[in-house]
Amino acid sequence: MKLYTFDEVLNEDLGQVGTPQRDAFEAEVEADVRAYHIGEAIKRARVEKNLTQQQLGELMGVQRAQISKIESGKNLNFSTIARAFKAMGIPANLAFGGVSLSLW
Repeated sequence: MKLYTFDEVLNEDLGQVGTPQRDAFEAEVEADVRAYHIGEAIKRARVEKNLTQQQLGELMGVQRAQISKIESGKNLNFSTIARAFKAMGIPANLAFGGVSLSLW
């Protein structure tokens, strides 16, 4: 049985590095990783503030299930991230696509 490296599989399925399909895939993976880390930062902040997901949801005006999605890196957008940190009273500096915003 021949074993393949991850890069070999990517090259076969998506093309070599630098091809449009491969670049799009890698950009999507990078965006997912960033979203995961932002979600984790929101979760850490919530836990440090001794808030439950339910309590943070109430502060933000959303359901607990939405907080769970946010903390797992899903349904994240600039507005949601800003609202989460603001609801917890945490100053944050956010930068997206060359745009920087300081909360507080």
